Amino acid sequence: MISNVRINIHPSFDVLAATNAARLITKLLDVQNERGEATVVLTGGTVGIATLKAVVESPACAAVDWAKVNFWWGDERFVGSDDEDRNAVQASAALIAQIQVDPARVHRMGSADDFADVDAAAADYVRELGADAVREHNLSDDSDGSPAPALPRFDVLLLGIGPDAHIASLFPEMAGVRATDGYVVGVVNSPKPPPLRTSLTLPAINSAQEIWLVAAGSDKAGAVGLALAGANPVQVPAAGPHGRSKTLWLIDQDAAAEIPQQLIFRQDR
Repeated sequence: MISNVRINIHPSFDVLAATNAARLITKLLDVQNERGEATVVLTGGTVGIATLKAVVESPACAAVDWAKVNFWWGDERFVGSDDEDRNAVQASAALIAQIQVDPARVHRMGSADDFADVDAAAADYVRELGADAVREHNLSDDSDGSPAPALPRFDVLLLGIGPDAHIASLFPEMAGVRATDGYVVGVVNSPKPPPLRTSLTLPAINSAQEIWLVAAGSDKAGAVGLALAGANPVQVPAAGPHGRSKTLWLIDQDAAAEIPQQLIFRQDR
């Protein structure tokens, strides 16, 4: 496990969601104070959506200038645009529809209403990522004339973890988790319904400044334990994310049950 990994164990699901929300608000405020805008990559799942709801419920929610927050997604279900299975639909209900956002800064992955297949949706998201990277590059005060990067800066990237240790829509042993030369992949035959999805790849995920892996429940304990023990990301995708500056594991007591004891000291207080 590399040195920038920290583990934060919470006593319950509700405490985990509320603490995640407070941490996210604080991080966005800090980044906005430094750079003027901030970027977060959202995840779905029970903990991910509960965190967004807790952001809205926090008295500090209004402190963030939400009109200057850029929203991206780590993965999406390739279904109709209004389908409740979509992470973007759930995130909108939990957070985005409750705050004052700039619609141009909300970057949803393409749906089955927009594209013929997952590969076309993935290619379009790559294009959108690149376009925003150019915008950021042109706004940068310290631009030295070098070409714009292919990805915008991700300040915080949230990831849920499945009982099988999948992250985003990168599943064990499947092509997506093996991808090393692209930033978004189309996923077919997902072992978790629905079968068609789009997902950031590990190279895109690992471009983030901070990655926060969030998990709750005893059914996640095996995946969390294997990932933190240093398993191969092809078999255990949750072992693959490593943020540029920090990797946080934000989990409840049940999900922490199988963490190797020698790692517990890495709790980030």
